[in-house]
Amino acid sequence: MYGIILLTIIWYSWLLFKHLTRSQFPTPPGPRGVPILGNLPYLEPELHSYFARLAEIYGPILSLDLGTKKAIVISSPAMARQVLKEHDVTFANRDCPSVNTAMEYSGHDIVFTPYGPEWRMLRKVCVQDMLGHATLDAFYPYRRHEVRSTVKFFYSLSGSPVNVGEQMFLNMLNLVTNMLWGGSVKGDERASIGAEFRKVVSEITELLGKPNVSDFFPGLAWLDLQGMKKKMRVVTMKLERLFDEIIEQRVKLNRSNVGEMNRDFLQVLMQLKDEGKDSKTSKTPFTMLHVKALLMDMVVGGTDTTSSTVEFALAELMNNPQIMTKAQQELDSVVGKNCMVEESHIHKLTYLRAVIKEILRLHPVLPLMVPHCPSKSCIVGGYNVPKRARVFVNVWAIHRDASIWERPNEFIPERFLDGKGDYSGNDFSYIPFGSGRRICAGIPMAERVVTFSLASLVHSFDWKLAEGDSLDLNEKFGIVLKKRLPLIAIPTPRLLGAAVYG
Repeated sequence: MYGIILLTIIWYSWLLFKHLTRSQFPTPPGPRGVPILGNLPYLEPELHSYFARLAEIYGPILSLDLGTKKAIVISSPAMARQVLKEHDVTFANRDCPSVNTAMEYSGHDIVFTPYGPEWRMLRKVCVQDMLGHATLDAFYPYRRHEVRSTVKFFYSLSGSPVNVGEQMFLNMLNLVTNMLWGGSVKGDERASIGAEFRKVVSEITELLGKPNVSDFFPGLAWLDLQGMKKKMRVVTMKLERLFDEIIEQRVKLNRSNVGEMNRDFLQVLMQLKDEGKDSKTSKTPFTMLHVKALLMDMVVGGTDTTSSTVEFALAELMNNPQIMTKAQQELDSVVGKNCMVEESHIHKLTYLRAVIKEILRLHPVLPLMVPHCPSKSCIVGGYNVPKRARVFVNVWAIHRDASIWERPNEFIPERFLDGKGDYSGNDFSYIPFGSGRRICAGIPMAERVVTFSLASLVHSFDWKLAEGDSLDLNEKFGIVLKKRLPLIAIPTPRLLGAAVYG
């Protein structure tokens, strides 16, 4: 009898506790799911446009159950402002995919490191030491060499169809790695290492973008049911070997008192590591793990993103000949037709920079950004966003919101000629690089590399499709938004004389 009374008291006490601790705010609305799997069976491959359609039904903040994981989708500037500015600290962490934990550098890179002293140290290294304007200025010869090499390659294939995206990916990979360790690796060896990196980068991005049971059911992560963590370990072992070879060469060069002519990002990072190791005041020393993690961030994050943007830009220009003509006329006026584009010309290319802003509006590189993860439950738009939810900010949907943008699905660079559209993240109707504490650290380099590369292609060549081909501008969703079909185009030289092309 007493046992029944005790159980009854415990039961009602639990119900009372549950009632008292329940948030007075509901979770955001969303579509019904099925038991256990939630909304997983209904997800569509083009996740960015699927989420945009759901937002039209359920509103600018909605929720889905992805297995045992709660997902929150943000689709308006007002909701984005609350997440990325008003509650910035709460949402400053990332929802790290399970497969990422297989990397030796997991928790030491700038993308997924939790917000705190270590992340702030890495951010400072990136913004001040690696990607500051003075450093980027010093490394311009590396970028110039690679862009010139790509233009020369296209010139050698004049009149023949070329895969623009593939060649721009190789250009960006060579460009990034040349800045990273151009003074460490030379000649044929550099080419062979570059080929290995292309393969490794492709494998890593594929694994990071593949749906993983471990992310939807974290309790099963230890089983690695799809074997993805095992595959990632194998890939990162290749990366580790490549990094070790390159770093060993850098150490040897340092012993040989290498001069400023061989300076590269790796030298900057190695110097910071040596200074951090001996620092008695630094609470978060910069270690070899951080060196390798930042090298990986630069290689993986700086190749697909920039090459995809340039490919989309050239495709949109080809699809809009009058806009292509305006861009080429501006380039001819600023640069002339008897020499090639230099980065020093970029600040004068007002129309071309508007073209790039419009590309980043219409085809944002990271359509859902890197998912945020609240450190505690938080109220957004009158709804409760639970702790550890996966929060997607649908930049693609915000950039195509008809209540904000006139003719949002059309390519109209002129909309950015009035000074609108900077990359600071303060205007939440235009956030191609994110906003808040986690805004992309690579904006200064991305601006230079994309503008310089696109300007060189548009200035140096006229572009057309092969006879019978049609231009496809459809997108393919992934970590990085890409063209569904590659751009195969024919370059025709437009500068005065073969000598200009080197």
